[in-house]
Amino acid sequence: MIKVEKQDAKRAVVFLPEKVNIANSPELKDKLQSLFDEGMNEIVVNFSQTQMVDSSCLGKLLMFQKKLKERQGELIIAEVTSSYINKMFNMIQLQKVIKIE
Repeated sequence: MIKVEKQDAKRAVVFLPEKVNIANSPELKDKLQSLFDEGMNEIVVNFSQTQMVDSSCLGKLLMFQKKLKERQGELIIAEVTSSYINKMFNMIQLQKVIKIE
């Protein structure tokens, strides 16, 4: 299950589950779209519990980074604890497109 914590009117944190794949990435898209529609300009995606993501998850993150950037907002990836995910992000050079903290 994907949890959302709104920090203020413009910033929210999305906590991902252990796995984000084709089965639950529509839920991620719905949560991000809802936050975007509410006017959130900074969305932090917390990876502290996440061990596995697939291309459907990456696609959603890239799509929302683009949408947020168009209105001077930002999507931020935070607390990546999985070495597998870190390696994958480095391999595709995701940090060039999305801020990774």
